[in-house]
Amino acid sequence: MFARWLYYFFVTLSALGLIGVLLAGFAGLVIYSNLPSLDTLTDYRPKIPLRIYSEEGQMIGEFGAERRNVVSISEVPEHLKQAILAAEDDRFYEHGGVDYLGVLRAAYSNFSAGSVRQGASTITMQVARNFFLTREKTLTRKLSEALLAFKIEHSLSKDKILELYVNQIYLGHRSYGFAAAAHTYFGKSLQEINIVEAAMLAGLPKAPSSYNPISNPKRAKSRQLYVLGRLHKLNYISSEELSELEKQPVPVKKQSSTFAMRAEYVAEMVRQVIYDRYQEETYDKGIKVYTTLRQLDQETAYQALRKNVIEYDRRRGYRGPEAYIDLMKYGGNQEKTLDDALDEINDSDDIYAAVVIAAKPNSVQAYKKGGEVIEITGDGLKFAQKFLAEKKDPGKKYITPGALIRVQKNQKNVWHIVQLPEVEAALVSIDPNDGAIRALIGGFDFYKNQFNHVTQAWRQPGSSFKPFIYSAALEKGFTPATIINDAPLSFSAAQTGSQLWEPKNFDGKFEGPMRMRTALTKSKNLVSIRILQAIGIQYAQDYITRFGFDASRHPPYLPMALGSGSVTPMQMAAGYAVFANGGYRIAPYFIKKIEDEKGNVIEQFQPVSVTNGAKRVIDPRNAFIMTSMMQDVVSQGTAVKAKQLGRTDLAGKTGTTSNFIDAWFCGFQKDLVTIAWTGYDEPKPLGNNETGGRVALPIWMDYMGPVLKGVAMAEYKPPNGVVAARINSATGFRESGGDMTEYFLSEQLPPLNENPVEHTPKVTRDLQDQLF
Repeated sequence: MFARWLYYFFVTLSALGLIGVLLAGFAGLVIYSNLPSLDTLTDYRPKIPLRIYSEEGQMIGEFGAERRNVVSISEVPEHLKQAILAAEDDRFYEHGGVDYLGVLRAAYSNFSAGSVRQGASTITMQVARNFFLTREKTLTRKLSEALLAFKIEHSLSKDKILELYVNQIYLGHRSYGFAAAAHTYFGKSLQEINIVEAAMLAGLPKAPSSYNPISNPKRAKSRQLYVLGRLHKLNYISSEELSELEKQPVPVKKQSSTFAMRAEYVAEMVRQVIYDRYQEETYDKGIKVYTTLRQLDQETAYQALRKNVIEYDRRRGYRGPEAYIDLMKYGGNQEKTLDDALDEINDSDDIYAAVVIAAKPNSVQAYKKGGEVIEITGDGLKFAQKFLAEKKDPGKKYITPGALIRVQKNQKNVWHIVQLPEVEAALVSIDPNDGAIRALIGGFDFYKNQFNHVTQAWRQPGSSFKPFIYSAALEKGFTPATIINDAPLSFSAAQTGSQLWEPKNFDGKFEGPMRMRTALTKSKNLVSIRILQAIGIQYAQDYITRFGFDASRHPPYLPMALGSGSVTPMQMAAGYAVFANGGYRIAPYFIKKIEDEKGNVIEQFQPVSVTNGAKRVIDPRNAFIMTSMMQDVVSQGTAVKAKQLGRTDLAGKTGTTSNFIDAWFCGFQKDLVTIAWTGYDEPKPLGNNETGGRVALPIWMDYMGPVLKGVAMAEYKPPNGVVAARINSATGFRESGGDMTEYFLSEQLPPLNENPVEHTPKVTRDLQDQLF
């Protein structure tokens, strides 16, 4: 009886097993028949981001949900292949898609540990999951993954499968594929990475957010050591090599460093243009855009602006810590508290955020992102010394444990306490012959403030607007030798458009009659107002539109002579280009060509240039004389500091608005126009004597000096119809033995000094009456 029951039991068990196998087989057939087509793999078309380049072909920006550089398997270094196989699937070239030995090994490991610590997904299964499946942990998904792995192995070669894996896998920080990750974390091409870098990259697929070296350098190092250990176990490296490689540091570069230069504002300008044309295809079709930026110009502009903004900010003094962190947030786990606090705070290039963990009057210890503890002493504390006082006044901010500060290394590699400037600045530089933008910095730090001050900031130009009024005066019959009275004036509200106005010169002095050239050189406000009165406000308002200014933003009132209207730095660049190029209106542009992912040109920009269709908007003689006058501003006027550059071909004009709100320097060399501006986003005084010559001009000089190094000195030759004559500098009249030479239009030569009234045309006499 027992034997019979035992027989029935085994028969029943076998029948149930057979039914189970049949059901599993049927389920497998159903799932297999519904598996997706492999067209996505055989015709691999990954999402490739929009990429933006300088004129030389250096990458300056990238936009897309997936940062990816597609490579062939032949381009993957052998040591990276070995590291990937060691970390993820060392039997990849032996199994058929599912590694049964790996499954048993993982099951044993997990059973021994009492928890799930090791998976058994092969590289082929990961390809199946990444391309076709979700990451949900269900039996159906796992079975689908295995069956799809068999299908992939049947259709593709091992090398092709590994190539798909290398290009598709997510590795953190928007990087898809190992080539993109090499750029993101190390600033290198895939072919340039060494073994220790390869080991770190190979450790990322397991958990990119936990093991990437930017967010979690300690975990990344731990995972890297595991991969190196696997390489040794598989005999890819010797014991001696392992010991040596484990000691090697891995210098990680930040994401921003993956680009050849800092050009975030231009990259964003390009993104907006391309999105308007291609909409969502912008981010995944591999579009390439080549800009007009030049690497030397852009890098120099970035450094010039940052350096001088920081110097200005230091003159204003230290404002104290940005915030205070509760160091006991996680009890005794101070490291977690500090990491969490710094995680959401962006560094600003070489200015780093740090949390103070110990503070004395002569020493500060601070915790920096990544776990580094730094010590600041001596000169490094001077800027913030008042905030380290032992006696503390209630209600004031001091540097104490928990204080969030900023630190920076100086040229001697010594840490200093610094701060992020509140003031903003902008620089734009263009080729006046066709409008190509050579450099553009829209603000101190794009990641702190995305507002592009070059194109979006409407500010008062102050005295930097005077050349356009003086140019209008030349059209009306003025000459550089016209005598104008620098004397007090008073105007009613009806004349100014606002209220009673008694304008003053910057220096508070009135110097009486002077030549128009001298007035521009010294930036005399009262002379500029008299000029505007004489030529007519309406005429001036119409005239400035020739340079690209919007008349509606320059109300027809007398303060317009002093730059009371609104302009952008980009407008000023286009306006000054008219003087530099001999009178032609050009439009600034920043895109040269657009290519598809294969390098085929989609669009090629053909700019209007001086030699190709640009419209002449002012007389070339006018442009020449204005340039000559602005050269005097540099050689002996408000921008005389620029003589330090040792060039005679520079011209320009400083600008400082009322109460030192805005500071400008707008200047040029024959083939390069550059505009520098400084001010607060919420307008407020920069401080007493913080003029265009002190705040903006140094930015301009620190840019133009290096960029023009080695460039031959330009010559400004008088065009036909301009004559030089000796004059008496006191009267402005011609005089055979005059003390200076001046330029005039041939039809506007001033009278001889021997009998000025008799030889002075009536229109000139009437003009002189208005100017006194």
